[in-house]
Amino acid sequence: MGIPLMKDGEVERLRLAGRAAAGTLAYVASRLAPGITTADIDGWVREDTARRGGTPSQLGYKGFPAAVCTSRNHVVCHGIPRADERVGPGDILNVDVTTCLHGFHGDTSATFLIGEVSDEARHVVDVARRCRDAGIAVVRHGAKLGDIGAAIQELAQQEGCSVVSEFGGHGIGHQMHGPPHVSHVGKKGTGITLRSGMVITIEPMVNLGRAGIRLLPDGWTVVTEDGRLSAQFEHTVLITREGCEVLTPTPEDFPGA
Repeated sequence: MGIPLMKDGEVERLRLAGRAAAGTLAYVASRLAPGITTADIDGWVREDTARRGGTPSQLGYKGFPAAVCTSRNHVVCHGIPRADERVGPGDILNVDVTTCLHGFHGDTSATFLIGEVSDEARHVVDVARRCRDAGIAVVRHGAKLGDIGAAIQELAQQEGCSVVSEFGGHGIGHQMHGPPHVSHVGKKGTGITLRSGMVITIEPMVNLGRAGIRLLPDGWTVVTEDGRLSAQFEHTVLITREGCEVLTPTPEDFPGA
């Protein structure tokens, strides 16, 4: 499949890119509040990414028109920031930041609670975070790729949620998106064998209702088919002999804004 194994110098540059992306996400988190627009977030990401010496990897990728994805409430992924989209109390909002620094990419996202939210909103956000962590927990040299999706799917189903299967994680390094595709549903013990030096993202999209999705006419925005809430958390992860290293460390999963 041509999955690169990163050497020491490359790993260090990946760490720098991952920390830059995580830093920008933390900066956005500190400014989230009811009343801001998703276009405000796009501006903050552009400014903070430049301040850290990087460029937004998403800007212009396959024609994507913004520097960040902002996915609110029933938007599963790839939401386009807009000046007329205002964030209000009770919303949940995923912010997905990818930074290119020194020729390498770091990719991370989190879903934020805006003001007081419903119990259902709090539940799907909590489950999505724990699903990401469950996927990361099984990553190690010699594990199978399918172990990740199996762990995520099992936890989500136990909690009465569903996992989107059409989108998944991916290899990352010199390219923002490369092999392998990392499914967030799957069967334990299947798929390629993970090897030390591989770098992947784990980013499950967890729906409160059914797993079905649909694409809006803008060609980017993906929403839940049933209109119920969706949440997502993402880390970039380096596979090691001992297990794995999270390359996008963030403040402890961010409090609500």
